[in-house]
Amino acid sequence: MSDLVNEPGPAVSLRLAEEKNVWLCTVRPDGSAHVTPVWFVYRNSRWWIGSDHNSVKVRNIRKERRVSLALEDGRFPVVAEGEATLIREGFPRQILTAFEQKYGWDVSAPTHPGGKRVLLEVHVRRWLLAGTAQ
Repeated sequence: MSDLVNEPGPAVSLRLAEEKNVWLCTVRPDGSAHVTPVWFVYRNSRWWIGSDHNSVKVRNIRKERRVSLALEDGRFPVVAEGEATLIREGFPRQILTAFEQKYGWDVSAPTHPGGKRVLLEVHVRRWLLAGTAQ
């Protein structure tokens, strides 16, 4: 699957590298929104998010892949719309390293006994920057 948009400019790229949290919006089975803050890395033109395999966001993505992401600063909005893919095993080494460098966190480590981790790989379909759809 290829993205239908260009990469964001240098100012947005810097924010993607430095900001710690993004708000992830998924769609519940009844069509309502589920919004939660998550840690992320942005690499290879993709958003990457770690999660427990049985979290609400993952259950929602199994049914509906469309998601939205918004950085926290509402004065200078950066919003992306896209589709998430669940990566259940074989996590890319460079993504694991990126999470370790950014957060000091092993994104692949289970958070509870018997738990399993997944990575969400979000392909951007549209950027909404400073209120302008692209």
